[in-house]
Amino acid sequence: MFVFFSFSQANLEMNVLHSVIFGCVFTASVLMNHCELQATATQSAEALPDNFIGFDSVPDKVVDGSVVRVRYQCSRPCRLGVEVVVSALKKTDLVVFRRKWISSVPQVNRVHQVPLRLPPSISYQLDFFNRNILDIQNMTVRAFLDYFKNGTELITYHRSMLRVYKVLQIMPLSERPSKPPTECLSWWAQLMWQLTDDRIHQCAHDSDIIDVLKFPLASTGEHFGVVRRLQPFTDRALETARLHAVTQPSVTLSVWIYLLRRCHTKLCGIIHHITGNDSYDSILLQLTDTGDIIVQARLTTGQDEAFLINAALPLWKWIRLDCFIQHSKVLLDTTWDDETKRHEWNFQDSIHYDDTDGYFVIGGGKYIPGIHGYFGPMKYYRFGTAETENPLHPKSTLHELEKTHQECEEIKAFTEAFCEEVAGENHSLSTNNKGVCTTGFSGRWGQLKDRKKTCTQTWTWKVQHQFSTLYRVLQTKEDIIETGSFGIKHLGRLLFELAVAGLFSVDRLTITSKPVSLLQVSSCFGNHRASLLLATIHLSGLGRPVNQQQAHVYSLIGAASDDRLALMHIGYKHTQGIDGFPEDLDLAYSYYSNVGSQTSLDALRIHDSEQYLPEYLHIENKEDLERMRQDETSDVFQYLKYQAERGDVEAQKRIGTMLYWGQNGIPKDLARAVKWLERSAMQMRDPTVMYDYSILLMQGKGVKRNLTRGFRLLKKAAEMGSVNALNGLGWYYGTVLNDHKNAVKYFERAALNGSGDALFNLGLYHLNGNISGNPVANESAAFKLFLNASRYGHVAASVEAAWYLSTGSLEGVSQDVERAVIILKKVCEQNGHLGFMIREALQAYLQGSWQDAFVKYILAAETGLGLAQSNIAHLCEELNLSYDCQWRYHNYSILNYDPHPSALLKMGDHYYYYSSSAQEDSLSLAERTISMYSRAALAGSPQGMYNLVVLAHQGHILPLGVLNSFNVSQWDEQDTVMEKILKRCVEIEDVERVSPCSVALLGLQMGKAWRRVTQNSAQLLLAYASLLSIFVIIVVVPVQSCLEHRGHGIAHRARTLRHDGVNLNREQDGFMGRPSRVAGNLWLTTLNGQRWLRRTCDLVVTLSGLCFFAFWTTVFYHVL
Repeated sequence: MFVFFSFSQANLEMNVLHSVIFGCVFTASVLMNHCELQATATQSAEALPDNFIGFDSVPDKVVDGSVVRVRYQCSRPCRLGVEVVVSALKKTDLVVFRRKWISSVPQVNRVHQVPLRLPPSISYQLDFFNRNILDIQNMTVRAFLDYFKNGTELITYHRSMLRVYKVLQIMPLSERPSKPPTECLSWWAQLMWQLTDDRIHQCAHDSDIIDVLKFPLASTGEHFGVVRRLQPFTDRALETARLHAVTQPSVTLSVWIYLLRRCHTKLCGIIHHITGNDSYDSILLQLTDTGDIIVQARLTTGQDEAFLINAALPLWKWIRLDCFIQHSKVLLDTTWDDETKRHEWNFQDSIHYDDTDGYFVIGGGKYIPGIHGYFGPMKYYRFGTAETENPLHPKSTLHELEKTHQECEEIKAFTEAFCEEVAGENHSLSTNNKGVCTTGFSGRWGQLKDRKKTCTQTWTWKVQHQFSTLYRVLQTKEDIIETGSFGIKHLGRLLFELAVAGLFSVDRLTITSKPVSLLQVSSCFGNHRASLLLATIHLSGLGRPVNQQQAHVYSLIGAASDDRLALMHIGYKHTQGIDGFPEDLDLAYSYYSNVGSQTSLDALRIHDSEQYLPEYLHIENKEDLERMRQDETSDVFQYLKYQAERGDVEAQKRIGTMLYWGQNGIPKDLARAVKWLERSAMQMRDPTVMYDYSILLMQGKGVKRNLTRGFRLLKKAAEMGSVNALNGLGWYYGTVLNDHKNAVKYFERAALNGSGDALFNLGLYHLNGNISGNPVANESAAFKLFLNASRYGHVAASVEAAWYLSTGSLEGVSQDVERAVIILKKVCEQNGHLGFMIREALQAYLQGSWQDAFVKYILAAETGLGLAQSNIAHLCEELNLSYDCQWRYHNYSILNYDPHPSALLKMGDHYYYYSSSAQEDSLSLAERTISMYSRAALAGSPQGMYNLVVLAHQGHILPLGVLNSFNVSQWDEQDTVMEKILKRCVEIEDVERVSPCSVALLGLQMGKAWRRVTQNSAQLLLAYASLLSIFVIIVVVPVQSCLEHRGHGIAHRARTLRHDGVNLNREQDGFMGRPSRVAGNLWLTTLNGQRWLRRTCDLVVTLSGLCFFAFWTTVFYHVL
């Protein structure tokens, strides 16, 4: 039995093997014959004269709905098309209609009717619903014919084999019919349309009145003001009048200012004019440290003259300055508390005033610091005016700003009086106490409360109610206040922490009046993280209604206090024009330039406790989170330490770098970092770490300063190929040895190898005229070097390059404020204090304190940092906050110049699912969806590419720019577009695993192959046969198994009968032997029948396998 079963199994395997081999040979021969026939058919088709296409009938004037009859004949299956092409004044060969079809019947003369569906812009007259009409100059209808070649479909007119066209008559605009109405207008819309239907469009009005500032400007008292350039009039008459008034000017300037402090230098700028030669020109308004005003002007004689006005401008009041210039006379009106004072001065000669020469600076500039306070509305009359109209606007915001500052002064006075009374009960104020609780407000405090002689006396109920929140906090800190060790800054930080702790209750954001009050007091005490958080709360609507007025107030307060994050926040808002802040790149530049300069200085103190290099980690990326969970007890760090102790240079450098910068969750430790870097550098094998340690030696950071040893190590690193070491040698020769010739040589060598530091240093040499052989300052060369260095992320070079771009003062460099802002924003996002905030947020998130992480991330997100915006949107989702919170920050993150693909995908999903359910404006939502997915795809996101394919499959038209990026033409078929995008996606994805793009690509290619198979009758028959073969195999194989099983039983009985027949005596062959013979004959008959059935089943399975294999071989042939 065992032997019989093995033989049958082997027999079955041989049959299957024969079927497979025979199928391969048969399919190969069929395909070869098919290829030969196809090649023969191609050659014959090109030689046949009966391939033609022509118009059977075409109307002379094409209107919507006209019919074109095309007569054609193909020698084999072909593709045909009809197009309508128009040309206008600014557009040529604009395809407004296209219809294609396939003819699969060869050698037949056929006529195809094509109804033309033209767009309303070229078919109908102008009306309310058809506003964008096109005045066409010519119209052509054309038809084309081509064949399928090499598996691709040529579908363009110019690439087709046969073409025909006809030029049609143009229908004038006046003769076009009116579009049949599809909906009715309201009476109001119809009235407005009739009123504006016949209007004549004119050029934009050239106004001589300019709103220089429409939104308040926070000025920190430094060199970071707003730059404004004025352009000549486009109107010839106005420009002629302006040029005539250069030597006989009549101009008026009106500006509001609010002073927080006196000038910290003798003079600070209100507004000044810088010419193209970098010199002061008319007019120059400056403020003295006593509150007086200096007015300076340039006369027509070329001399500069100035006069002093004893104005004594007050603090904490809105003041309006109106300056009237009339030939040689200057009138200055100062107004506050509804009282105006006029000051007049006459110069000896007429004033020279050309407002298009150079640029104006509001506040501080490169050569003079600005006031410390705020600028309100500023209006400029280029041809002067007798009376100015410049009201305080926005009035409510600016009055609220003034009110907030006054309340802060009262809070400070109350706190200082409280501190003085508590500390004065046991002893008088010491010097330290005066630093904490000064007595500068004692006189004013007498107006706020009835002063008590002892600390035990109760404050009046009115005072307790007015400062209730602060009063309760101070009462809890009386013991510390008595010691004199509790400063105002400590109090501001304490109030901020208390406010943040009260924002959440049971994992839910609940912002009541108490935390808001604590934040307001904390802001008054100089903690401007509180100012930024208040602005964020009022803007985002998290837990409270949106209040843009209050948000603007605290945004300005934080910016005026020179807080880095607050400056970035307001600069970002002006860049994007969001949250009620007007889009104003000049204002944005003034704030970003301040943070950029601070970032340049912060880089020198990067090892301060509150500075870290920003680490761009998305909390939704689990791999990044695992990497940040590492500390010195982690396996990774311990392994690195083990390798480093064994002398591994790379491990020593890695540990030293992690400890030096505080990377991967490891806190900074300069002393230990220097030790590991020294051990790595002294092996003299890695020039990078040798350079790092040499710089530490020269600067004396974490190690005793040793210039000689550092120089030797630096020189060795340069010889080993370190580009940074070349720059370091240039610094050493120029700074230490004062050998500028060799310094420039090393700088140039390093710059040629891509060193940003070397480019910046060379720029300084050109700027200062220290280049040997060319001692003259060369600003143009310096600017080019600064700009190149900024591309490498050099902070100081970026600040310098942005200044030239913002002013446009350098010859050959046009003003490009947008580019300046982009450069500075990238620099500001490298700030160490922002990096510290991000690190603290990430550590809080890893420790499970999501509320603390939420506050820190939202502060960083309001600066415009895309990473923080993506992370805060993710936290909004995890904390189950409102969907508006997620939408707000995902939406803001995509407004950045280089948004993260994940944010684009999130916003694309938002628009996609919203457009699916929205009843209105679904088209624009679909366009936004395509835009988001396209930007993600262009940024290299496989998910974005896959989503684009899904949209294309649904029938959406992808933008031309996206198609070009994937080497796809707008004329390509949908399958071709999808296939090329999916192929790019598969190239980007991990090839070792199955991805959605690879599966979709396989499905698309199989679908295309199936369509090609079904276009041929023989291949279609083979497809049906393969389906039948599957059915046959499903039916026959079980039957065959059943027969095998029955065959084993019969064989067993046969062997039994044979064994019994051997043991019987021949004498017993009588009556008992007949049944045995009958059974033997029956067994033979059954066995022969089953053998025939098995052979038949084997033959059927073989033929079915052959058909199935041939079909799939054909399919894969088309796929490949």
